[in-house]
Amino acid sequence: MTGFFSGKAGTIHARPPKSSTDGWNPMPDRAADLPAGPGNPHMMSMSHNAFSVSKGRPARPVESPPGPWRTLPLDGRFDLVYEDATGAWSNRSLSARELKLGPGRTLLGGIDARRGGYRGFRVDRIRRLTDGATGERIETGILDQLLRRAEGQRRADAMRIRRQTGARRRATIADPA
Repeated sequence: MTGFFSGKAGTIHARPPKSSTDGWNPMPDRAADLPAGPGNPHMMSMSHNAFSVSKGRPARPVESPPGPWRTLPLDGRFDLVYEDATGAWSNRSLSARELKLGPGRTLLGGIDARRGGYRGFRVDRIRRLTDGATGERIETGILDQLLRRAEGQRRADAMRIRRQTGARRRATIADPA
């Protein structure tokens, strides 16, 4: 006698006779317990993944409107004296990657040497910032200093890119082979 698994722990039942008219499916319908409505859009089934195209959706992803957060690239090594949410102060060494400006708060993001992973530190909780390259120590106006540095790096990167593009263009014109 052949059997099938019913879905309950270790229960095997005798298979009912198979006929083309009874519509019996040996695999239970896994979507039977899902809600009939759209439900949570973050919990869509695999048939609504990024590779499928449904009738109500465009073929290409639509760009979402810009969110309230703005990210500025920031490169540098900093030593921080940081106050956490409970009021405890700690010393941190950070290899900065970005400055995130958002509604009501600004985060300094980078690799925390102490924890070995990416962390975001609220700028309003940084009590002292020491620049690893220059040794400059800042206790007031930390956000202003970080914004100035990020803007300076953005300008320097833009100028470097313009120079590289111009050099490539001149090389292409000089050697059209």
